Parts: sequence; C-alpha cells; structure tokens
Amino acid sequence: MNTTQKVDAAEPAAKVVQQASQFKRWGRKHPFMRYGLPLISLTVFGAVGLAHLIQGSKEVTKEKEDIEWEVVETTKALSRTGPVEGAYKPKKLSLEEELKALQQKVDINSYDYKRIPKPNEK
Repeated sequence: MNTTQKVDAAEPAAKVVQQASQFKRWGRKHPFMRYGLPLISLTVFGAVGLAHLIQGSKEVTKEKEDIEWEVVETTKALSRTGPVEGAYKPKKLSLEEELKALQQKVDINSYDYKRIPKPNEK
C-alpha cells in the first residue's frame, strides 16, 4: 500500500448508500423491474426445471420398459412386433378334444348336494 494515498473510510460507504438509493428508485420509477421481472423469471425458470425433472423420469421409465422387454424376449422368445419365428410353437388344440378331456374328469351324473352356509352362520 502506498503511504502517500490516504484511504477515506467514508467514501466507500457513501457509494454504497448512493447505489442502494438508486436501486430503491428503480422500484418507484419502473415497477416492472421490481415486481414483474422477478415473477416472469421465476415462472420461466420453474417451467424449465420441471421439464428437466419430467424428462429424467421419462428416461428412467423407458429404461425400465426396455429391461423388461429384454427379459420377455429371452424367456418367451417374443419381440415388440410379435413372436420370434421358430422359438415358440404352441400346441394345436381343438375344442372337441378339450371337451372330451373335461367330460372325463368331471362326471355330471353322480354328484352330492352340499348345503352352503349362510354368511352369518358358522
């Protein structure tokens, strides 16, 4: 520090007070600068922030769906367009054969009547 220069402590304080009064004057002369600009900037930045969060959530959901599809494709040999050819061969079924198998399991001519208890009875 140069000893020939004297530092006046009141000078910087006066500048700060002058700048503060100019800032207060902005609010009176231009109310948009004091109220409108912060409101609009908060709205815009909030929308941008929410869009960023939503986009991240969509990416996570897409990754989960892709992982699920990979599991389905490996276990059931399916793709998003349909079954992979040659990997999945369902049995040929007919309704008549299914009816005959069901009739052999269940005999509708011999049955027992069983009373169903009412809800308030035990």
